[in-house]
Amino acid sequence: MAAAGLRKGNARLPPEVNRVLYVRNLPFNISSEEMYDIFGKYGAIRQIRLGNAKDTRGTAYVVYEDIYDAKNAVDHLSGFNVANRYLIVLYYQPAKMSKKSDVKKKEEEITRLQEKYGVGSKTSGPGSSD
Repeated sequence: MAAAGLRKGNARLPPEVNRVLYVRNLPFNISSEEMYDIFGKYGAIRQIRLGNAKDTRGTAYVVYEDIYDAKNAVDHLSGFNVANRYLIVLYYQPAKMSKKSDVKKKEEEITRLQEKYGVGSKTSGPGSSD
């Protein structure tokens, strides 16, 4: 632990910094090998996951072995030009990702309860159109 602190000058990292990066605006035809070439310059990579579904194409998750390597990659690769596309490199924030799915689940739950109890919303529902 002390060696890592000495190596990096005892720099405290912001709380959002972690080893997992979320990359957007990638060319759709980029290969895993090209991703390893680009991101591997900044440290040892544990895993790269490229989005391949219709709604996840052009995105990837890059997991580094060391948090400082991930920070270095974000600092250097945000705005990096790959095949005339400028990369957006962010720290993965699970709280933000889960909020999107939580909202969807809550909306589905509200709709189910409205149908169960026969209560319609203002825009649509069983009781709103006669």
